Amino acid sequence: MKLYPLFADLTGRPVLVVGGGVVGERKAAALLDAGARVTVGAPHLHPTLQAWVEQGRISWRAGTFEDAWLDDAWLVVAATADSVLHKRIAALAEARRVFVNVVDDATLSSFHVPAVIDRAPVTIAISSGGHAPMLARLLRERLEVLIDPVMGPLASLLANMRSRIRARLPDLTARRRFYEHLLGGPVLSLLRRQQQALAEAAAERLLETATVSPTGSVVLLGAGPGDPGLLTLRGLRALNEADVILHDRLVSAEVLALARRDAERIEVAKQAGNHHTTQAQIHALMLEHAAAGRRVVRLKGGDPFVFGRGGEELEFLRGHGIPYEVVPGITAALACAAYAGVPLTHRDHAQSVRLVTAHCQGSVNTLDWQALAQERQTLAVYMGTSELPVLQQQLMAHGRAGSTPFALVENGSRPEQRVITGTLSSLAERASAYEVRSPALLIIGEVAALATSLAWFGRAPLGAKLPLSSVAPQALIA
Repeated sequence: MKLYPLFADLTGRPVLVVGGGVVGERKAAALLDAGARVTVGAPHLHPTLQAWVEQGRISWRAGTFEDAWLDDAWLVVAATADSVLHKRIAALAEARRVFVNVVDDATLSSFHVPAVIDRAPVTIAISSGGHAPMLARLLRERLEVLIDPVMGPLASLLANMRSRIRARLPDLTARRRFYEHLLGGPVLSLLRRQQQALAEAAAERLLETATVSPTGSVVLLGAGPGDPGLLTLRGLRALNEADVILHDRLVSAEVLALARRDAERIEVAKQAGNHHTTQAQIHALMLEHAAAGRRVVRLKGGDPFVFGRGGEELEFLRGHGIPYEVVPGITAALACAAYAGVPLTHRDHAQSVRLVTAHCQGSVNTLDWQALAQERQTLAVYMGTSELPVLQQQLMAHGRAGSTPFALVENGSRPEQRVITGTLSSLAERASAYEVRSPALLIIGEVAALATSLAWFGRAPLGAKLPLSSVAPQALIA
């Protein structure tokens, strides 16, 4: 977020608009709507501005700009056709710590005027930071049809009830639940029918029956591999209802950004060989917050039921009587393969898929290598970057051909995605040469060869040639 969103109360406060043309008139009109005390400085005024002066709605400083015009201003808008003057105004405003908007010059502006959806007292502002105002207006047009016109009257109704709501529901979580129930109840329908008194009575009844001590719950939510566009609609709703989010290290910042802003975020980092938070501690955190009446989202990368220990967590919650639900996520094997252009099954190459985890030596030792080495199947190996030499050795020792293609998908579905391809006999060498790091999914099987021809996302796959830095100096000389 490059700009800090801010709604300014300008009621009765002096604001200066430099420029008396059509643009200055438009800026002055918006400021008047916000209750500002507007002064327009210019040698001449547009007829509408002149009429406003005669009506006493605005003041006029006739003449060319002078430094003293800024003396009492809270804000200044530069709306002339003189770029040199605009630079001077911006510099003077900066020196006086007065916010300035320079029309059509984002670099000189310290505040920007957004496109506005007005549902007074509800205001929705959309800004492009002054760089693409037409885009902001287009977004406003699209959102206008989605924002119910009765949001303004609803806000006024709730403002009148605010003190009673806080007295009845001192707990923040309980208040949030009340507001959610209100939006799903009859109040909005009554307001749309212009039945204000009945709407107020319905809201009062809802408040009287509101639960003072809400029941806590836990949602096990799969965040997918990283691309926020892959989050399900139900998952997005859960994030926006959450009071507390317990999230894994691998959950992307872009997915977390979709959550409600005031939700408490707790990272429960777990990494092979370096467990900052134990599973028992995660269980304790879920229990603590749910017992306090909060909605907890246990947010996991991928899917909670595919190598995510979701089953253990549900058993714990059930054993302690905590209500729960599960929202599946797109697991890494599906997403990484898709974003690398690799079909996990193919009529000509693979009739089955095996999902395997190899995050440590202990898990590697339990694998059925004879079954994994069979042909005409695809292996999708999770958490295997530290065990690639063992995987390569064991599969070849049990009969999988060294010429079998592989694709290593690092940071699958994210902007920094890399795909390294090769054959099984060169797997460990190529992963080391390209310094592959977790999170990475390994795909082994004939279908992996399709990554080269079917790639569509991010950078092209890194194919047969190794990077020069990995080649021995004597080889370069030769």
